[in-house]
Amino acid sequence: MTLLEYIKILDDVQLKTFASRCNTSVGQLKQVAYGNRRANAALSISIDRHSGSRVTCESLRPDIDWQYLRTQAPANHRVENAA
Repeated sequence: MTLLEYIKILDDVQLKTFASRCNTSVGQLKQVAYGNRRANAALSISIDRHSGSRVTCESLRPDIDWQYLRTQAPANHRVENAA
């Protein structure tokens, strides 16, 4: 499902709530949905998360290697060099 398809099924209150959960505005969501702006990685993740993966990161930003990012260790889990 595209972001545009998703936001079209939401009523005004649901859309405002969704935007708030994604830490953005309704206007910004519409700009992304209509292709006038590109979602950054953080917004893509928020949209994926708060849409219940109905709108995926991959559909919003196919230029990002999401699979690679998902398979990496968390930033706070670094292997120390034994130098």
